[in-house]
Amino acid sequence: MKHQKLETLPEISKRMSKVKLKRGAAETMLAKALWHRGVRYRLNFRALAGSPDIAITKNKIAIFVDGEFWHGQDWEKRKPKLKRNREYWIEKIEENISRDKRNDTTLKVAGWTVIHFWEKEVLKNLDACVDAVVALRLTQNEEVQNPSNITEFKSTTWVESVAESSINYSMSSKKDNLSQT
Repeated sequence: MKHQKLETLPEISKRMSKVKLKRGAAETMLAKALWHRGVRYRLNFRALAGSPDIAITKNKIAIFVDGEFWHGQDWEKRKPKLKRNREYWIEKIEENISRDKRNDTTLKVAGWTVIHFWEKEVLKNLDACVDAVVALRLTQNEEVQNPSNITEFKSTTWVESVAESSINYSMSSKKDNLSQT
């Protein structure tokens, strides 16, 4: 997609040029916290769709830390509030949202579990985010070792952990099918 030219003030342009695409504060905090909990991963793994911020290759978990503005958190509420360069930002953010969905689908089809955390959620509730990832890994390990106990384990540990921290997440269809059995 070809974006139209932005008309903006020099100070806004300067501020926007400092926005990092990779290794932002929230992503770095999450990665370091996971490392200290013994989780090994690849950062910005380009071999996967969307280059996940953190890819736990051993467990096939792709983690994205999404900025609220850029990835459209509460997009239907935010969209009417845009004032400057309205058409540009609507087009840009909706393109980001649809690209995220395409990447998630590609990863899920390839057998990966996809988790999205909002950047502010990581900054506010780092421990809950780390706990959610660690619990998901334990769930996957429990599934491999004892498939009959997976539903009980998932419902009492991982889902409650995620629900309590109000973290935005999405699971692969493989995990969704387990809760139906």
